[in-house]
Amino acid sequence: MPVLKRTRRPVRPGMPALLLVLCLPLAVPAQVRVKSASTGTHAGVKIACDTSNQPVAFGVAHITGALKAAGQTATLTPDKTGADVAVSIAANTGLQKEGFRIAREGGTLAVTAPDAAGAMYGALEVAEQLGMGKTLNSIQPQTHTPHLTVRAIKFDLPWSPYRPGEAQEQHVAVCRDLTFWRRFLDQMAENRYNMLTLWNVHPFSYMVKPTHFPEANNYSPQEMAQWQHFWTTLFRMARERGIAPFIVNWNIAVSPEFARYHHVRERNDTSAIVKQYTKEVVTQVINEYPDLAGIGITLADWMSNFNQSRDGLPMMTPKDREDWIEETVVAGIRAANRPVQLLHRSVLSADPAEMRRVIDNAALPDTTLVEIKFNMSHAYSSPVLTLTHDSQSGKVDDRYWNPLPDNYRVQWMVRNEDFFILRWGQADYIRRHIAQNTHPYMNGYFVGSEGYIPAKDYSHLPGPHRNWDYAFEKQWLFYLLWGRLLYEPATPDAVFETAFEHRFGPHTGGPLFKAYTAASNMPIRLAGFFAATWDYTLYSEGFLAPFGANGGYYDDVSSFISIDELIDHPTLEPSWISIRDFIKGGQTVPTGKISPLMLADSLEADSRLILQTVQQFRKSAAAPLQCELDDLATWAYLSSYFANKLRAGVALAIYRQGHDMAQQQQAIRLLGKCLTDWQQVSRITSSHYREVAYVDDEAFGGNAFKDAKRFSWSKFLPQVQRDLELAKGDGPARKK
Repeated sequence: MPVLKRTRRPVRPGMPALLLVLCLPLAVPAQVRVKSASTGTHAGVKIACDTSNQPVAFGVAHITGALKAAGQTATLTPDKTGADVAVSIAANTGLQKEGFRIAREGGTLAVTAPDAAGAMYGALEVAEQLGMGKTLNSIQPQTHTPHLTVRAIKFDLPWSPYRPGEAQEQHVAVCRDLTFWRRFLDQMAENRYNMLTLWNVHPFSYMVKPTHFPEANNYSPQEMAQWQHFWTTLFRMARERGIAPFIVNWNIAVSPEFARYHHVRERNDTSAIVKQYTKEVVTQVINEYPDLAGIGITLADWMSNFNQSRDGLPMMTPKDREDWIEETVVAGIRAANRPVQLLHRSVLSADPAEMRRVIDNAALPDTTLVEIKFNMSHAYSSPVLTLTHDSQSGKVDDRYWNPLPDNYRVQWMVRNEDFFILRWGQADYIRRHIAQNTHPYMNGYFVGSEGYIPAKDYSHLPGPHRNWDYAFEKQWLFYLLWGRLLYEPATPDAVFETAFEHRFGPHTGGPLFKAYTAASNMPIRLAGFFAATWDYTLYSEGFLAPFGANGGYYDDVSSFISIDELIDHPTLEPSWISIRDFIKGGQTVPTGKISPLMLADSLEADSRLILQTVQQFRKSAAAPLQCELDDLATWAYLSSYFANKLRAGVALAIYRQGHDMAQQQQAIRLLGKCLTDWQQVSRITSSHYREVAYVDDEAFGGNAFKDAKRFSWSKFLPQVQRDLELAKGDGPARKK
């Protein structure tokens, strides 16, 4: 249950996983108490379950934790006779996979499911309802089934990373620590995620000593044994929580050691030796890791996608790329001693017809996953699908789902490259996204980032307010909302409000949840208004656009979005009107459209609501809540900043069109308010956040990105001041 805090204990190497689960009692904050679990007078609660089933044991441990918080003791038994609670797996339940039913069978609260994951979720539901103040006797009969069958986390690994540099590599120690992974997998299971996908350029040389290519890594037998223990334990822990572990690599890539030994390129080498190595190492990894559920492959980057700027690389057509996958990854899967699932990404260089051919020829027993990036790298922009990453154009290609495939399903990749530091949680946006994008051809979502790893919390300064160890724990609301709503979009807000109360005390849930809902609109509105494409074309919480995208004016002065750039840039959300188009259209607003001024009004209303909530709790809040309030206040001032900048942009554009001096003065006045807002943002964030590494990619050139190699809000105060100077001029100097 995500709202319950576990007691932290050191994990001894080799500690049995079941013992680990059962020895982690759940503690509830003193201000939250569970009512007596039974109307009877006996102190003990008898729970019937199969403790040898690891997911079931995980779920039941949460029930015992909730009972313990109420002063109750629990006895576990395989015998249902006289049990107060029974958690069981049964055939012919009529339930969907991973679903569950809670019913009253005489004096027993019976949790029934068709599989271990469903039974675990059912036990978690009982624990959650106890935590919300119900008793075992007052829990009502209910049935729950997953809305989507794939609820996956995208987790980029810091070794052999796609984006090398400090932002990724600082996580190596934490990501090699199995204690971190135990806690991460715990929250995944509690939040109903069922797939962990681990991404890096070339994972295989960290996993095996290739039989015919031992030169692929330089690890000693002892070092290789340590890596194998890591992967084996990680995959096993995932399975014990109903989570399918996948590894995902980019495509034509080998280790530096392999490249040096065979005199081949590390990337994009289509030679026969690289193909042979790839096929064999895929098979060996599957055979040596029985808990590995799947392998992913992507068509991008090192399949001559950017051949114009990388002289000497072989040309590859869409057919060539799919042939390479068929002859290496698919062939390696088919040669293994057991089946695994294939994840075939659709990015940049894909062709739906060629992809269908390869999947058809593979004839794999399980449904293939085809992941498509929703609105490219900025899904927190609009629930309307306007961009994908399946071709260089970014246009939506419905041939992936039309006609309806029978051996694969699509999953939307919801990439977050827009907020890494501030906490975020907007349940209504997630519900709307799921409602608008659930179709017969799709079966799930991936949630994750590429420029951010939620492991080491590198941004936060130490202090009494820091009651978490890892970045994902600070972002608890983000993971809670996505996981629970992907499983069941109708999950009521009361569940999430209770999560706040378990952390911060009575009467905090409703106001804080509403404040986060309002606060989390800001990055969505910026990404919807300022259309972006790949990762570093927008960083919403920083108001940055390090690289240009989607047309419009790009001054190449700073990563910071200047007033001139905001005025002359297209929107991504189809119902919103850009400043440029608003002025060209005579400031009229067609039915169903949102003008920049209307958007500004919404941002201002959100800012006021957030600041009212912050003021409500500020005087009495303990240190951990003070930290959350700081994030809320930061979002409030960012919302106000964006609102004032939109209004200033409209006024300045009107002035530049007709030289109405009053409009210019209005723009200057509003940009002065923007400066005040940004000073508040800088003051708050400087008190508990450090400057952090951000952009590591120099491949696309230009000048603007250079000031975003490291990020803090206060660093960009000069750019906020620059907007005032720009407003005093007649307009941007255009590049020829």
